[in-house]
Amino acid sequence: MQQSTLLAIQAHAVAEYPRECCGLVVATSDGEAYVPCRNLAETPSEHFRLPADDYAAAEDLGEVLAVVHSHPNAVATPSDADRTMCEASGSRWHIVSVGLDDHGEPAAADLQSIEPSGYLAPLVGRQFVHGVLDCYTLVRDFYARELGVRLNQYERQDDWWNKGQDLYSMDRLLAEGFQPITGELQRGDMILMQIRSTVPNHAGVYLGDGQMLHHMHGRLSERVPYGGMWAERTRYIVRHREVLHD
Repeated sequence: MQQSTLLAIQAHAVAEYPRECCGLVVATSDGEAYVPCRNLAETPSEHFRLPADDYAAAEDLGEVLAVVHSHPNAVATPSDADRTMCEASGSRWHIVSVGLDDHGEPAAADLQSIEPSGYLAPLVGRQFVHGVLDCYTLVRDFYARELGVRLNQYERQDDWWNKGQDLYSMDRLLAEGFQPITGELQRGDMILMQIRSTVPNHAGVYLGDGQMLHHMHGRLSERVPYGGMWAERTRYIVRHREVLHD
C-alpha cells in the first residue's frame, strides 16, 4: 500500500469516528487511490454496509484492490465477521483502528490486512453480526459442513420480522426441501422459534441428546439444552429430505 493511500484511509477513519468508515483501494489510471464510500449499516458504530452503487462507481475508476473499514474504539484485529466477509468478497481487506488520543481527539492507530484463505467461522463461539453471522447463517453452515446440504442465502434487513419480511416462511422452507415434522426429534432437525415477533424469527439445529445449536443476537453461538423457554417459543420443527438417519 502506498503511503498516500494509508494517509487517506486514516483521515477517513478519523472523519467518520465514532462511526465505522468504509471504502475501497482502487488501481486507477493515475495510480493507486483510496475511494471513500458510504456506510449504510443501521448500527454504523458497530458494523458497516458498503452500498453496491458505491462499489460500482469505484469499479468505474479502475480495478478494486482491497476493501477497507475501521474499528472505532477497538484494535484492528479482524473479527469473525470480517474474516467471513473477506472470504465472501474474494478481496484483500484492510482494517484500521481509531480512537481518542490523550487530548480527547480521534486518531488512527494500527492497520491490519487479511486475505481470503479458506477461513470458516466456528460453529460454536462465533460472534454475532446480523446477516453475516446470525442464526440463519449458523443453520446454513451446519447443514453444509455437517450434513452436506446446501441452503440458499437470503438478503435480510435488521429487524426483518417487523418489516414485513419472513425469512423462515413455510413456503420458503418447503422450497428448500424441508417438511414439518412431529414426534421425536432427530439430529439435524431445524427448530423455528418466535421471540417477541409475529412470525418465527429464530432458528436452531437439534444436535441430539437434548442439545440445540443456535445463535442469539448479542451472544456467541452456543450449544444449549433444548427445552424450557426454547420449547415454549417453538412454532414448528422441520426436517430436510436429504438428511438420512439410522
